[in-house]
Amino acid sequence: MDERDHYWMRRALELAQCAAAAGEVPVGAVLVLDNEAVGEGWNQPISRCDPTAHAEIMALQAAAARLGNYRLVNSTLYVTLEPCAMCAGAMIHARVGRVVFGATDPRAGAAGSIFNILQSARLNHRAEVVGGLLAEECGAVLRDFFRARRVKPDAGAAAPLSAG
Repeated sequence: MDERDHYWMRRALELAQCAAAAGEVPVGAVLVLDNEAVGEGWNQPISRCDPTAHAEIMALQAAAARLGNYRLVNSTLYVTLEPCAMCAGAMIHARVGRVVFGATDPRAGAAGSIFNILQSARLNHRAEVVGGLLAEECGAVLRDFFRARRVKPDAGAAAPLSAG
């Protein structure tokens, strides 16, 4: 990992804040080709009513549209959370060359935690995977988001009685 990797992961963290501001799980992604961002995204499944609107998918779609090609050969995708199986599969189909993620996802991670789709010998493409870049910062964004959602607005008030 070098300074460019840190730079792009910090951009992904900025995009994660866009998701948090919209009430979405704060995950951000940026797809880089020749040290240029060609696609960016953040989680938007709630606002788009689309279960596939993960940060990685949004970045892949933006890059493919910009480049006029669904093959994103030699690109690097930076994402703040380890990709899920859906996103890892899309990266394989797009031929992403390298995936750099921040925090691991012990419940759904498909880049080594639960599955390792990105490096499976059973598939026709494999990506280089680098995990743990700025992991503490990436994890803190997620922890803070979920902690804030668990806090009740009026934690000292008695719970209302049920109507039935």
